Amino acid sequence: MAAQRLLPVLRSPDADEAVRRAGALLAAGCRAVELTTSTPGWAAAVTRTAPLADAHGRPALVGVGTVTTAEQAAAALDAGAGFLVSPHPAPEVRHIAARRAAVFIEGGFTPGEIASAVRDGGAAKVFPAHVGGPDFIRSLRAVLPAGLIVPTGGIRPAEVPDWLAAGADAVGIGSGLPDDPAELAAVFAELAGPCCGRGGCARREPRP
Repeated sequence: MAAQRLLPVLRSPDADEAVRRAGALLAAGCRAVELTTSTPGWAAAVTRTAPLADAHGRPALVGVGTVTTAEQAAAALDAGAGFLVSPHPAPEVRHIAARRAAVFIEGGFTPGEIASAVRDGGAAKVFPAHVGGPDFIRSLRAVLPAGLIVPTGGIRPAEVPDWLAAGADAVGIGSGLPDDPAELAAVFAELAGPCCGRGGCARREPRP
């Protein structure tokens, strides 16, 4: 995710549309994509998307967002999710993730919530990110140098470089990505880290 730098967050009207959109993203060079529990039939969409590969032949990394209960967390992992994301602190989800050794990006907004998420799981979703802006991420990075920080909410694709420059490891985008396959591929090619198109995913040190 840190190599890809842009994390698409798909809120779709149904499972078929979620699978179609995820497939288009994978074909455009995206590997990590987040589906959400707000999509009807989301678990089936995860099951159908998880076996797919990206444009470089690598297995898709399909996460599930808006996970707020233990039941949702267990269902997502059973469906083949590669990571879980919550919009706010979610102790029940944290417990399931720890028990099943799953990656959990826990949501938070206050410095205390974000620090707690980083301490417990190594990663935090800053939501809603647009309220604080890139300067908020810059301040967080100063005191959380080793955490994976993923701001999400109210960010337009053209603004992603500003957030990365402020210290974000990846940026969650829920809307605004182009539909045209070539344009979509260009977005991921421009933002990707140096390893992302060659089958590897090195991370920037010292962040996890």
